[in-house]
Amino acid sequence: MAAAQAAWGGCAYCGAVGRPLQRDCVLPVSRGGRYTADNVVPACGSCNASKCNAEVTTWLRRKKLDERAFLQRHAEIRAALALQHPPGEPPATAG
Repeated sequence: MAAAQAAWGGCAYCGAVGRPLQRDCVLPVSRGGRYTADNVVPACGSCNASKCNAEVTTWLRRKKLDERAFLQRHAEIRAALALQHPPGEPPATAG
């Protein structure tokens, strides 16, 4: 999650910085999502609570947040993180 927080630089939805961030599933677990690196984004408590188990694009529209910008940034960050940690490759360890 630290890599995702660094990549997003704040809340993935509203861009808030300087607040504690929580893990939020873009596709909620209740809708078939999983706690995987490509489905989890950092969210401020306000966005996380407001989104609840809503479908992300519907929620972004309702909140009048930039759906296109979020989806584009999400795709870019997912791709960048996948290059850093290819599937099947164990995470780097100190030592």
